[in-house]
Amino acid sequence: MSRIEPVELPRAYLLLNHGPTVLVTSAHGEARNVMAAAWAMPLDFSPPKMLVVVDKSTYTRELIEASGEFALCIPSRAQAQATLRVGSNSGRDEDKFAASGLTTFPASKIGAPLVDGCLGWLECRVVPEPHNQQAYDLFIGEVVAAWAAPEVFSGNRWHFPDDARRSVHYLAGGPFFATGEAFNVSATE
Repeated sequence: MSRIEPVELPRAYLLLNHGPTVLVTSAHGEARNVMAAAWAMPLDFSPPKMLVVVDKSTYTRELIEASGEFALCIPSRAQAQATLRVGSNSGRDEDKFAASGLTTFPASKIGAPLVDGCLGWLECRVVPEPHNQQAYDLFIGEVVAAWAAPEVFSGNRWHFPDDARRSVHYLAGGPFFATGEAFNVSATE
């Protein structure tokens, strides 16, 4: 049997909390914001849907609830410092785009901006699930447009040309790490 050690149940999420960190952008009227989120994942294929956890106390949540839209932008290792900054400060207190040096460009189907320099972008419209949103801070977004930087994603595959253009992953309360080298195995070996 493998050697195992218990993990405290309140920390069990850390075992799966190493998917790519995303920047969640939102906008309503003239207001806009960006936050970092480590808890985002795909949910469904057709129509494509994503899940993201957005705490009740955040300015981003306020804008998502007002607009019914958000974008998930996949930052690169080169954007890790800005990602940490927008994940550590409130948009109620500052323009996080300006403070972090992140620039944006318009989305094609939603009002939330897309963060320039990212590896991929998912434009989402909220699928209303009031119980999940209130009880679990869980938002389901139907993807209405998706984009990728072709130097890192083409042919439906990731291929990272250099360390600066790798996706980043955040371990709660700890460090970032970058996606590593790809390797292949055969099902017949």
